[in-house]
Amino acid sequence: MSIEIRSFALSDTESVVALWQECGLTRPWNNPYQDIRRKLTVQPELFLVAAEGADVLGTAMAGYDGHRGWLYYLATTPARRGQGIGRLLVERAEDLLRQMGCPKVQLMVRPENGGVHDFYASLGYEPFETWNTGKRLIAD
Repeated sequence: MSIEIRSFALSDTESVVALWQECGLTRPWNNPYQDIRRKLTVQPELFLVAAEGADVLGTAMAGYDGHRGWLYYLATTPARRGQGIGRLLVERAEDLLRQMGCPKVQLMVRPENGGVHDFYASLGYEPFETWNTGKRLIAD
């Protein structure tokens, strides 16, 4: 069976949330179900899953604000890492962003997830110094 990169479907919800939890991407202050609902209202075509039959093997959530693109929730099932699933997801997200006229894409990596630095470097991503800050507008 081959891996298909496709748009998220509502029937993927439980598998996607379980994957995010398995990969350590969820945080107590971010309700993953609410994150999915919100993404489905803004550029839902940029919410991707890697599937093999009915099995969800990976996800990528992208967005474009007219200035730059962002990647979030890039995850692959730990049992299948190293098989190119993450690369396929990133390449598809980049293609979709490029088609929208997006000139640059960025992502954030939590300090405790430093093991992914080599993966992103292999895809051409370069680190840069910045101070990230944020403010919650709606408490979940």
